Amino acid sequence: MTDAAPHDVPYDVSHRAAPQDVLHVRGRVLVGPDEVRDELWVIGGKVSYERPRTARETTTVTGWVLPGLVDAHCHVGLDAHGPVDAATAEVQALADRDAGTLLIRDAGSPSDTRWIDDREDLPKIIRAGRHIARTRRYIRNYAHEIEPADLVEYVGREARRGDGWVKLVGDWIDRDAGDLTACWPRAEVEAAIAEAHRLGARVTAHCFAEDALRDLVEAGIDCVEHATGLTEDTIPLFAERGVAIVPTLVNIATFPKLAAGGDAKFPRWSAHMRRLHERRYDTVRAAYDAGVPVYVGTDAGGSLPHGLVAQEVAELVKAGIPPLEALSATAWGARAWLGRPGLTEGAPADLVVYAADPREDVRALAQPLRVVVNGGVRA
Repeated sequence: MTDAAPHDVPYDVSHRAAPQDVLHVRGRVLVGPDEVRDELWVIGGKVSYERPRTARETTTVTGWVLPGLVDAHCHVGLDAHGPVDAATAEVQALADRDAGTLLIRDAGSPSDTRWIDDREDLPKIIRAGRHIARTRRYIRNYAHEIEPADLVEYVGREARRGDGWVKLVGDWIDRDAGDLTACWPRAEVEAAIAEAHRLGARVTAHCFAEDALRDLVEAGIDCVEHATGLTEDTIPLFAERGVAIVPTLVNIATFPKLAAGGDAKFPRWSAHMRRLHERRYDTVRAAYDAGVPVYVGTDAGGSLPHGLVAQEVAELVKAGIPPLEALSATAWGARAWLGRPGLTEGAPADLVVYAADPREDVRALAQPLRVVVNGGVRA
C-alpha cells in the first residue's frame, strides 16, 4: 500500500472522486468503551464507516482496534542532560509510535519540535512550551529558571509558544530546607494561571510533595503531574474542582534509587521520597475512587526511555483502576480531554491493531500488530 494522501485532503463521501488506495480494518473496532464496530475503512488518510464503491487497491488488516494511544506526559526532544538534536528526537518519536502512542502531550521541552508536525509518519504532539521553574530549583538545561516576580510574563510567553498548555515546576528540593518545598507564592501563581487562561491555555504543574497542591488547585490549575503528595485533605479538593492527575507511575518507580543517592546529603528528602513511593498505588486508587480524572503519562524523555505507554497502563491497573478505565485513560477519555478525535467519521486515521482484546487484559497493549498513522501502515 502506498502512503495515504495528506490528512487535510477531504474524503468525497459521494465516491465520485477517482479511485484511490483503501485500508480495510476488520475485527473489533473499539470506537468507544461502549461502542464496537466490525470494520472501518481508511480513505485519503481519514476514517470512514461507509464502504467505498471503488478502489485501486485494498489492503486489509484484522484484529482488535483502538484509537492511537495517548501519552499525556512525554518529552520528545529532551534527554537527561537537556535538549537533543532532531535525529535523536526522531528516534524518540519513532519509539513512541511503534509502541502505539500516536498522540503526545509534550509536558515541557526546550527543543523546537515543530518539524514533526510536517511528518505524516510520526505521532501528533500537543506542546506545553518550556518548563517554568524557580532559579536553581529544577534539572539543569530544562527550564526557564526565574523568580516569582517574572512568573506571569513567562507563563504568557509559553502560553503563546505552546499548543494550549503551560508547564510549571510546582515543587522541587530546597537545598536549604533539605526537602521538597513549594516553588511559588500563592498570589503569583494565581496571577500566572489567570494569565494562561486569558490566553486560552491550560496549566499543569510538576508536583511530588504535599505542600504546593492546595495553593495550585485553589489558584485554578487544570492538571497536576505525578501528584504523589495527594492526601485525604487534598483529594476531595481535586475532585470538586475537576483537576486531573497524570501519575507517571513508571517514573515514580525510580524514587527509591533517587532516594538512595541523596541519603548522605539530604536525608529528609530521601525519606520523604521513599514515603511517597511506598504509598503510590494507594494514592492513585484513592484519587480515582474520589472521582479525580486520571490519565496515562510515562515521563519519557528525561531519564526514562520512550515507548512505555503499555507499562504505564498496566501500572494503573496494578494500582486498582479497572482495566476499561485504564484503557480510557490512554484512549477515548484521554483524547476527549485533550480535544482530539478518536475513531470518528472523517477523523485522521490514527489507530493501533492488536491480536487480543485489550479490555480483557491490558498487557495486550505491549504487542501491537499494526500501527496506522494518517492512514499509512507504519509498523
